[in-house]
Amino acid sequence: MMAGVLGITDLWTYVLGTAAIVLLPGPNSLFVLSTAAQRGVAAGYRAAGGVFVGDWVLMVLSAAGVASLVQAYPPLFLVIKYAGAAYLGYVGLTMLRGAWRRWRTRNDPATPRLIDAAQPAAMRSPFRKALVISLLNPKAILFFVSFFIQFVDPGYAWPALSFLLLGLIAQVTSALYLTALIFTGTFLAAQFRRRHRLAVGATTGVAALFLGFSLKLATATA
Repeated sequence: MMAGVLGITDLWTYVLGTAAIVLLPGPNSLFVLSTAAQRGVAAGYRAAGGVFVGDWVLMVLSAAGVASLVQAYPPLFLVIKYAGAAYLGYVGLTMLRGAWRRWRTRNDPATPRLIDAAQPAAMRSPFRKALVISLLNPKAILFFVSFFIQFVDPGYAWPALSFLLLGLIAQVTSALYLTALIFTGTFLAAQFRRRHRLAVGATTGVAALFLGFSLKLATATA
């Protein structure tokens, strides 16, 4: 019944597909979760804000056809790919360093968080960090254009409205999921404050995942 509304050909299929894709673990959601565990709800939402802005930028670029340019010009894809891989690797290594410092100060009650406060100043800006993680993801650009285009009627007079509605649905779904992760993170933070080894182990595990994301992105193909 909803087919054809604002130029969208199959709304409910899109909604279900978007929900399934959002629930897949990735560096964005993992960063929001770890940020909430490190520094609380407010910082978690600042990280989520970076994800939202990054996703909107990628959606706009995809609607404008930039993804096709990236796909047609392999050197540009390689530049974005390796920049993204390098940044994710940097995030992972920074977390490993934080885990090591946390372990060395495990008997100091002044360091109760998941990752200690002795991080570089640039790494303590969750919004900017999440934004960079979101933008340096060439596969996301390719995904958005290949997924969105399936649900936009090419004969619709105002396709921008179609992309806007599809983007809003994706962002609302993402907001609900990230909110759940943020409050999960604050619960984990309470556990980490009482269990230093658990905090170090969790940080190390998250760092390993970021390094894995970095390796996966570096070996990805267009």
